[in-house]
Amino acid sequence: MSRKLRAFLTMAIVYAGAQAHFSTQVFAQQQKAGAMDATVETVKQSIIGDWVSIAPEIRPSATKAADGSLKPFYLKRAFKALPGDRFELEIVNFADPYGAAPIARLSLKGHMAWRGAHPIAAGAQKVDFVADEAYTVTPLAQGFADILNKVAVTGFDPWQVNVSQSIFGKAFVPFGLKEGTNFAEFDLIYVNHGLLFWGARNVDGRGFDTEQNRPTNLQIPLVRP
Repeated sequence: MSRKLRAFLTMAIVYAGAQAHFSTQVFAQQQKAGAMDATVETVKQSIIGDWVSIAPEIRPSATKAADGSLKPFYLKRAFKALPGDRFELEIVNFADPYGAAPIARLSLKGHMAWRGAHPIAAGAQKVDFVADEAYTVTPLAQGFADILNKVAVTGFDPWQVNVSQSIFGKAFVPFGLKEGTNFAEFDLIYVNHGLLFWGARNVDGRGFDTEQNRPTNLQIPLVRP
């Protein structure tokens, strides 16, 4: 075999190897992207329908007690995932840990935006919940209605127990909402063993109002009713 022919064959082998390596990399990337899409679609389909709290849940609030500790607040959730990335969420807040003294009912409707994998667990997804369809508040205790009649007056009728009012697109001081904006939370979704997990509230009471405040751990799960 001549020196030129040997050199040519060597170059051809190297080129073929490089092409095979490149093709393998592209195929692996395509497989990874396809698997990610499949995971998101699988999660989307698995959550369709109704979900509820197992029992009253506790959260840290941003309000501090006299001793400097964060005050807790209690709630129950009822969540419905709908086709088209739509959702409905009802939250009832309580004054006590056993859910015997309801304070208010919050009802939200909107859309979920899926933002990619979350590192907390395999299959977990970053999800933004945006209440871009409806948001209503219903006082369930006279004390809460009295507070609203002092701090949420402009643009609202007098607040009454068991009477709902829309705060959608309105300024609502108690929740820190500005006029013309939609309530949104940067959260996560994870499904395991038939349980639906969202993100756990930050221990310092911060809400999920920015990407930086997106939760890093799992909340008490929701179950099928």
